[in-house]
Amino acid sequence: MMSISGQVQEKITFFYKFMQSPGQIGSVTPSSKYLARAMVDSVPWDEVNHVAELGAGTGAITKYIRSAANSNTRIMLFEKDPTLFRSLKYQYSEFPCYKDAYRLQFAMGVEKMERLDCVISGLPFFNFPQEMRDKLMDQIVGSLRNGGLFIAFQYSHQMKKQLSERFEIETIKFVALNFPPAFVYVCRKRGVS
Repeated sequence: MMSISGQVQEKITFFYKFMQSPGQIGSVTPSSKYLARAMVDSVPWDEVNHVAELGAGTGAITKYIRSAANSNTRIMLFEKDPTLFRSLKYQYSEFPCYKDAYRLQFAMGVEKMERLDCVISGLPFFNFPQEMRDKLMDQIVGSLRNGGLFIAFQYSHQMKKQLSERFEIETIKFVALNFPPAFVYVCRKRGVS
C-alpha cells in the first residue's frame, strides 16, 4: 500500500510530466484505483501466462496487475518517459521494463515469449498521429495469440472504429470515478486460440 506522501508525490510527478508532454502522457493525474480495477478485473488471470503493459506510467495499474497475476505469469512493462521508466524499474524490479512500445515484438524476442495472452494499455492513442497509432496497433496485433485480449482505456469513443477494424470489441466499460472519466475497451484478437 502506498503512503499518503507517496500518492501525493506520484500525482505531482504525473502532473509535471503531463505539463511537459501532454500528447504523450494524456492526463493530468494517474489512473484511479477504479479504472485500474476495471482493467485488471477484465483479465481471466487463470488463462494468462504472458502479458505486457504499455504506458505503465507511475505504476497505477501495474500494482493491480502484480496483485492479480498468477505467480507464473510473466509481465513486461513499457514506458517511454525516462523518469517514469527509472521509477518503474526500481518499483517493479521483478518485471522487465522497456522504453518503446514500438519494439514490443523485439522485447518479446529478448524475453523469449512467442505470443502474449494479453496487452493492457494506458497509452493515449487518440493523441498520437495516425501513422504512430497504426504502427503501435501492428505491434499489438502481431504480439497477441489468436483469441488474446487487448484491454485499453481511452477518454472518448474516438478510437472505437479503429479498434473494431482490428479486434472484436467484447465490451466497453464506463468508469466515472476517474479524472477524467474513462472508457475501458475489452477487445479480443480474431481467430481461434
